[in-house]
Amino acid sequence: MRYYNYRFVWMPLLLIVTLLGCKEKLPNNTGNYTDQIRLNQIGYYPKAIKRAVIVDAGNLDKFSLVDTKADKVVYSGNLTDTQNWELAGEKVQIAEFSDVTAEGEYVLYVEDLGYSYPFKIKENVLQDVFLGSIKGMYYQRVGMPLEKKYAGKWHRPMAHPDDSVPYHPSSGKSKGYISSTKGWYDAGDYNKYVVNGSFPLGQFYMLQEQYPGIIADKALNIPESGNGKSDLLDELKYEMDWLLTMQDDDGGLFHKLTTKSFEGMVMPNKATSQRYIVGKGTAATLDFAACAAQAYRIFKEVDPSYADQCLVAAKKAYSWAVENPEIEFLNPEDISTGQYGDKDFEDEWFWANAELYISTNEPLYLDTLNEGSLDFKFAKGDNWRKFMRFTGMFSLLKNKDVIPEALFETLKNGIIASADELTAKAGELDYFQPIDDFQWGSNSDVLNVAIIMAQAYRLNPKSEYLSGVQQCVDYIFGNNATGYSFVTGFGDKYPMHIHHRQSAADGVEEPVPGLLSGGPNFGKQDVINGVVYPENAAPMKSWADQEPSYASNEICLNWNAPLTYILGFLEQESK
Repeated sequence: MRYYNYRFVWMPLLLIVTLLGCKEKLPNNTGNYTDQIRLNQIGYYPKAIKRAVIVDAGNLDKFSLVDTKADKVVYSGNLTDTQNWELAGEKVQIAEFSDVTAEGEYVLYVEDLGYSYPFKIKENVLQDVFLGSIKGMYYQRVGMPLEKKYAGKWHRPMAHPDDSVPYHPSSGKSKGYISSTKGWYDAGDYNKYVVNGSFPLGQFYMLQEQYPGIIADKALNIPESGNGKSDLLDELKYEMDWLLTMQDDDGGLFHKLTTKSFEGMVMPNKATSQRYIVGKGTAATLDFAACAAQAYRIFKEVDPSYADQCLVAAKKAYSWAVENPEIEFLNPEDISTGQYGDKDFEDEWFWANAELYISTNEPLYLDTLNEGSLDFKFAKGDNWRKFMRFTGMFSLLKNKDVIPEALFETLKNGIIASADELTAKAGELDYFQPIDDFQWGSNSDVLNVAIIMAQAYRLNPKSEYLSGVQQCVDYIFGNNATGYSFVTGFGDKYPMHIHHRQSAADGVEEPVPGLLSGGPNFGKQDVINGVVYPENAAPMKSWADQEPSYASNEICLNWNAPLTYILGFLEQESK
């Protein structure tokens, strides 16, 4: 007699009945959506975990999923018992509708609350915001006009040609000028920083190396579109071109190109204070060496001479760092712009040695790499100081054929163990994300942890890793304690008042799109500027959609880079 597991017979039948038989009549959807239902406002892949969080609503019983095009309920489910989430400062219930895999446009309905923001279930559901996150870098371009045919309503005139920038005395030069054109504005300000240009560029390069051809020519509508090369490579080259100009004749890297103090909230062409080449140090030099070595691999098939130029520059920078291994950058007395300081260069050395060894196969770099210890622990906050060692690890794992097997196994086991720990932690924390200490740029912390999970998935494709990454993205796009989608221009409720000078000054109601807000920051360092946070805000609510809030609502290159990586990863792996 054949044994049947009746659980697997009646559950699919129940789902079919639920999907086809729901006849309940709901109130008209008038487009007035409730903030008490938190979910991913962009949408979900068909096979992904799908959860919404019902906030401070008492103890309700059930929810309904409505197909907005058919105007009918297609799924109903019970809400969980009420939980107390201390990080969010909320009492919540969970609505799970992972069983629904049919593509469509939906809203969630909860009696006494109303309808959620609309979202989609579909393949490639994140493709538009993925492309938008890269296009956000185009809007940060320095030294060229943003023409209307490419920039739309956010077009602007030429500003900051940077073709004749004087040296500040801290650079080690007493006179003279440098042509240091192109690049991206670093954040909400108009300065350019080598540390925070190299580190995010390295994460963008990692995406291209792991998923070649992920962005095609003409995908982004940028000036280079149609040149026969990937628009991603075109955009990354615009930043790399600038970094190359910041290398001194002796191989060391100047630290930044900046005004003496931050400009006001004006358009770039109105920000006319003198700009200087400032400082020189080991961190900037090693970060440049690493990303320039990556650039060699990224460009060698499409532009061999440019690739060779990058590798020569990388080796020259590394040699300078060997001769100057402990040069810490600190702002001179008359400079008050972003410092991006660091005095522990172990992570920078690891990244540079990893990338240069992969690109050259020269034993020097591997021998130096093996001299240090391996640290797989994720450090929250200031990821431009610490996370680059992970970028080096990921590059080594991607290029396993050129590294010793023992090193590969050590790296693989370390990354998987780290991902296991972080994935388990996310399953226990508010909003199913992995961070319990919300510092400056906490959204990038969430996404950098997601990168660790993503690399674990590439090494060992367990569903837990993929689900962990997906739920980090759910958090970014609205399933969080603020109820906002944190990426400008995407979702129904996104930041309108980011700390970003062009967005504040251009006269356009909507901010420049595709930029990631920094996210909750329990430090709230900007209250001295009049920023008003929610009263007695819990850590996950320490965020303000206010222009002066540089501590929670600024944008930055090293926050957009992990966003782009994770969105690209999911578009490739969530099939």
